[in-house]
Amino acid sequence: MSGHSGPPSLPSFVMGVGVTIQSSGPRLAGYVSRVPSGAGSSAPRLGLVLCPGFPATAESAAAEDDSFSKLADRLAGESRWTVLTFAFRGTGRSEGDFSLGGWIADLRAAVDFMLEVEQLSAVWLAGFAAGGALAICTGAEDERVRGVASLGAPADFHIWAEHPAEFLELARRRGVIRDPHFPADFEAWERELHEIRPLALIGKIPPRPVLVVHGIDDPEVSPVDARALADAAEVGEEHVELRLIPGAGSNLRHDPRAIAVLLGWLDRQSATG
Repeated sequence: MSGHSGPPSLPSFVMGVGVTIQSSGPRLAGYVSRVPSGAGSSAPRLGLVLCPGFPATAESAAAEDDSFSKLADRLAGESRWTVLTFAFRGTGRSEGDFSLGGWIADLRAAVDFMLEVEQLSAVWLAGFAAGGALAICTGAEDERVRGVASLGAPADFHIWAEHPAEFLELARRRGVIRDPHFPADFEAWERELHEIRPLALIGKIPPRPVLVVHGIDDPEVSPVDARALADAAEVGEEHVELRLIPGAGSNLRHDPRAIAVLLGWLDRQSATG
């Protein structure tokens, strides 16, 4: 992503640029889409971190997924927020090897980047699939995060945790673990698959707002997970929104209805930002 600029069809008021984020060890490739503030404007600068999921193929793990940079451009243009997306360690041009704990460290580094480098007033998180699950976990533990949107997120990682050795080999085949000697401590790597549970943490986010979006026909993660997450977070209708989309599958970033829901949610956050 580094050095990449926004597509030529971008509105003139949106600027996209490649950035590098320093996580706890590896450097991460990122992309920021900004709407320049007007001269002398005192309006708060709001930011969104956009989190991809676990790659579906080795090809998608190795390549830069420009669908996320294009989505960042669209969200920035329509919301007038600053939007950051990035490649988790082990994917794209980012360094490092996959672990759930490492991906949470990456997401925290992305929040740091938005607040310290971009100098924003407030930051929200939005993630897809596994990225949405980790956005929940990060937002639950980091009070700097003003709200979390998850789209197609699992309630936990039990499918990976049930057969950790097989999942480790899958991660190697997908290319998200590049070092043949990683992990140095397999038991610690495996423990994270069991202990990092969005369902157990999401209740710590409210009264900060939570949005849970899920495709009713998602073949990979049941909409039951979405209902469970919303129920676990529920402390009042004003804090938790659950939107189940008929006919939608797992690739919600390509579903215009899901993106419209996310944009509407961001618009409501702007009023409180």
